[in-house]
Amino acid sequence: MARRLPTAPLAAAGLIAGFAVAVASGSRPLGGIVLAGFGLACISIWQRRDGTRTAAVLGAVGLLAFALSHLLGLLIGSWPAVLAAAAIVAGASWRLSDARMGH
Repeated sequence: MARRLPTAPLAAAGLIAGFAVAVASGSRPLGGIVLAGFGLACISIWQRRDGTRTAAVLGAVGLLAFALSHLLGLLIGSWPAVLAAAAIVAGASWRLSDARMGH
């Protein structure tokens, strides 16, 4: 079943949910745990479905988008930056993994 699960929405949801939990709870570590849980689930699926290289590339895209969202947040605000990062991660996940499921 995991081989057919689209990861783009899962990857985007991890960034959004992680930030939402951090804001709502006041605990950045708790938000980080949520983010990490989603990220590890995606990496596991990518590893099995697409191999180590794709999993590593998409994991790096996720980490980079997360880091850059902090800088972008200074310019456009936190929520817009998180949504932009989520869109980037979802797009990369779709392009490099999910779109290839039918092949």
